[in-house]
Amino acid sequence: MSLSNEERQVIVGLEMQKARDTFEEIGILAAANRWSGAASRLYYAVFHAVNALLIHDGHEVNTHKGSHATFSLHYIKTGRLPREYGRLYNQLQAMREESDYNCAYDVEPDELQSRIGPARQLIDDIGRMIQA
Repeated sequence: MSLSNEERQVIVGLEMQKARDTFEEIGILAAANRWSGAASRLYYAVFHAVNALLIHDGHEVNTHKGSHATFSLHYIKTGRLPREYGRLYNQLQAMREESDYNCAYDVEPDELQSRIGPARQLIDDIGRMIQA
């Protein structure tokens, strides 16, 4: 799919807004001790921010796996973003999948809370990259 610059800007803006809105939901879910839901929202907040960056830079991605692979190839392996962000994105996806599909898995509050700050930083860094 080929996008005009204007279409690309609109979609990037919508993806970043979705990332921010989704990130806000984490606090609501955490306050209600809904850790699995909060883990899912944390992953999706980062996912939408990553997609905004990929779209901004002209990468076409249609799947979660494709988003991860393209992000790693163009931003982590090149050093444009720190390796910790690649690990974080992978950890969040694994946590989300376990919490969504494994009824015996409970997200540990400390495990999730330790990733909220780094995820916020990643989203903010992506926002700055898009604005530059």
